[in-house]
Amino acid sequence: MPEPLKNLLHEALVGDMADRISGNAPTFDKNRFVTLATEGLTALELMERSALIRDALFATLPGDFREAAAMLKASLPAADRPGLSGWMLLPVNQFIAARGPDHFDLGLDLLKALTPHFTAEYGIRPFIHRDQQRALAIISGWVDDPDQHVRRLASEGTRPRLPWAMRLPQLVQDPAPILPILTALMDDPEEYVRRSVANSLNDVAKDHPDLVAAFIAGHIDGASPERRWLLKHASRTLLKKGHAQALANFGFGVAASLECELRIQNVEVMFGAGLDFEIRVTNAGEITQSLMIDYAIHHMKGDGSLSPKVFKCKTIMLAPGQSHAIERRHAMRPITTRRYYPGEHRITIINGAEIASQSFVLFMPSADPG
Repeated sequence: MPEPLKNLLHEALVGDMADRISGNAPTFDKNRFVTLATEGLTALELMERSALIRDALFATLPGDFREAAAMLKASLPAADRPGLSGWMLLPVNQFIAARGPDHFDLGLDLLKALTPHFTAEYGIRPFIHRDQQRALAIISGWVDDPDQHVRRLASEGTRPRLPWAMRLPQLVQDPAPILPILTALMDDPEEYVRRSVANSLNDVAKDHPDLVAAFIAGHIDGASPERRWLLKHASRTLLKKGHAQALANFGFGVAASLECELRIQNVEVMFGAGLDFEIRVTNAGEITQSLMIDYAIHHMKGDGSLSPKVFKCKTIMLAPGQSHAIERRHAMRPITTRRYYPGEHRITIINGAEIASQSFVLFMPSADPG
């Protein structure tokens, strides 16, 4: 069994935090901090533990944020000594998120200093929520920073729908203010940063598909292999959904004169086994076609309705009259993100639009009466 995430914050780590802060701030009451930060700690989950440690920082750091920020910044790692780093900085993020927006520039500067030692995208979002224009004006200046972690913070921290973090409703509604940041970082030398840009664009595509498809179209001509990868990764949701412009951006299209035969080998599937199927596509047209063939499993929900989930299948090039067969097994086994229900499900084959479909029935194993 993997170690529970909550154990990333533990009593020994709290003690190390106390030593590293007090080593740079002799007035810091490290004994009181440890007492407050460890009381009942082991009974809590990860974010609850972080909140407990944050509250201990509230109680023991100076009430003046400027003094507290100076102590925290001095406690970050330096070439000649260890400092606050790694998971120690999760509750520090929470502390800055709560107190920093009242001291806007100072709070953002502290997060910028923190991010080379631990992610700061969670701490930065209350600043954007408080005053988006002011925050983005500062964050935009980070795109040329020599530290890759700071540059990544400029893209990752401004993602409209960053998982497990505060949503930014203004940017969900209108993402235009972050596009200059993403454009500036599109050809960053670090894949770590480029991947963040792609994820941010993919976030935007969920609410503004046409905007992102047009953005990709405007930046793909003459793209380097690295940029092309970024743009395709940014388009993954659009490509799965068969967005026509997104497909066209990468040379695919909703194929004309395409014939597709779908054959299911086992129309009755026992949960824990797999759905075996074969797809045969034929180009019945007069020109060579580049095809992105995907499939969707329409899972039965508890209310009897069907909910599709798209899976990547294969990219192929077909000359006129040419056929291509694809065999797949789709596992129907327990996963943590889905609850399965017995009954009629459906599989559809997609190339920008549905081109074949067939039903199958999922059975659940009978409970062992013994």
